[in-house]
Amino acid sequence: MQSINDKTNPEYIPGTVDIFIQTSIEDGCLNSKLKTDPKSGIILMPQPSDSPNDPLNWSPFRKYFHFALMSFITAFTAATSNDAGAAQDSLNEIYGISYDAMNTGAGVLFLGIGWGTFFMGPFAYLYGRKLTYIICTVLGLFGALWFGLANRTADTIWSQLFVGISESCAEAQVQLSLTDLYFQHQLGSVLTIYILATSIGTFLGPLIAGYISDLTNFRWVGYTALIINGGLLIFILFGCEETYFDRSRYRTPITSQTTVEGYSDGISSDNWKKEYTNATNSKTENKFTNKEINLERIDDIDEKEFKQQSPSQAEELLIDGSQEELAPYWKRIALITKATNLKGIGIKQYIKYLLITLKMFSFPPVWLAGFFWGWQDVLLSFYLTTEEDQYYDAPWNYSDAAVAIMNVPTLIGAVIGCLYAGVISDYFVLWLARRNKGIVEAEYRLVFAVACAIICPAGLFMFGVGTAKVENWRVMYVGLGFIGFGWGCSGDIAMSYLMDCYPEMVLEGMVCTALINNNLAMIFTFTCSLWLDASGIQNTYIALAVINFGITCMAFPMYIYGKRIRKWTKSRYLEYIEMRDSN
Repeated sequence: MQSINDKTNPEYIPGTVDIFIQTSIEDGCLNSKLKTDPKSGIILMPQPSDSPNDPLNWSPFRKYFHFALMSFITAFTAATSNDAGAAQDSLNEIYGISYDAMNTGAGVLFLGIGWGTFFMGPFAYLYGRKLTYIICTVLGLFGALWFGLANRTADTIWSQLFVGISESCAEAQVQLSLTDLYFQHQLGSVLTIYILATSIGTFLGPLIAGYISDLTNFRWVGYTALIINGGLLIFILFGCEETYFDRSRYRTPITSQTTVEGYSDGISSDNWKKEYTNATNSKTENKFTNKEINLERIDDIDEKEFKQQSPSQAEELLIDGSQEELAPYWKRIALITKATNLKGIGIKQYIKYLLITLKMFSFPPVWLAGFFWGWQDVLLSFYLTTEEDQYYDAPWNYSDAAVAIMNVPTLIGAVIGCLYAGVISDYFVLWLARRNKGIVEAEYRLVFAVACAIICPAGLFMFGVGTAKVENWRVMYVGLGFIGFGWGCSGDIAMSYLMDCYPEMVLEGMVCTALINNNLAMIFTFTCSLWLDASGIQNTYIALAVINFGITCMAFPMYIYGKRIRKWTKSRYLEYIEMRDSN
């Protein structure tokens, strides 16, 4: 009997996973050959190969180092994407650049992030993950230089386009790299660190930029980012290892079992001939050559004939990773790592990947994640605009540094929100799984939206009404902390839920989320000043709180109907994976 984790099982539903080996054995689904976590007994998903080059098998040091680098890239690009506003007072004083112009620049920034993520996405599949980090870092370096040299409004606006594109790698590529390194049951905690890194950059970036601008001028905000970008680029070139690994070509308990049972899952239909040829041309002894197969007939052999081979012959096509040696250092840090299914320079495949990504918009969980995460960026635009418009003037008379310090309570709230929706939710999901015979449903994480639906709107009320009525500063700062809680909590829920739903299409899902997220933020960034002027601060924030409550409550119908939706999208999900991984 097949496991429900096996895509060839008719009962398979993406996002429904049996994670405990004990229950699998009791149900007769799988045997003890499945690899598990030695401490918890959780089935490892995906099942790793035996190759030392498989990122799932990397040493703890290599994993932590790469994770730390990804976290720094995430935090730094988030910081540079939010530091321009902190220099607003200096820009206004020297060149008379208006606050509305900086809002326009923020809108262009979101445009660059969203569409940069979309057009950069296929590079990770065709040429390796590392190339995207290099491209984005170079563009960030250029954007920082342009901002530092700015002397007119157009410079401050269009420099943000390049800064935005530089952050696009942290919107989807980083998540893909992390799923290369860690197992599915670890992703909740891993994403917590990712959201923390995003929060640190988002809220500490303006704080640091505010002090830099206050002590010098706005130019050193750009120059500082330029210097760090240069150092980061060197670090990526010589310290970032590639995590792309085609595990479908290797023997694992899953691929070996499906090869024995149906010969379908371990080797994609369009790649089997290439693997067949490689096996027969190998210098080592194999069972195909012993059967005296005529190599001149390779082009005439179809997949049906291949599947008529015995299980042991079919399994011979899979690589035994235990026989591999660790790739040399210079190969592990190569600028480009070509995909095993790359044809030519991959132009047709690039276009195909873009189209497959767009197809992900037909999956409702993508929209839920996009609205969850996107609305937090909308709120970011509103409260940063309010801080810049209101707190430099009487009765507050804040400096750049004082306005920047207002990000501290937001960061504290974001940290608490991340821990709540990340670390605590991991334990909660495992607890529910044990009560559900070892079965995890993706919707388990949506339970944590309850606190977010209450705390974040309360924070918007406190900050908006407090600012409008010039209340005690403590009211606004606590409100910002509550808003930050919503930022961290919503971000963690959005990312982890979508990745749990469609674990083999993480990049495509994150790209679609980024498009929804940043286009939504762009629209409201262009209009937030108009809304605030037309409705006033108090009424605007009351409306934002109501909308925030409504968006968060979308989690409740999804909790009820989510599994049905995943079952409904199953055939398209498997079809898109096959389309993507074929030649």
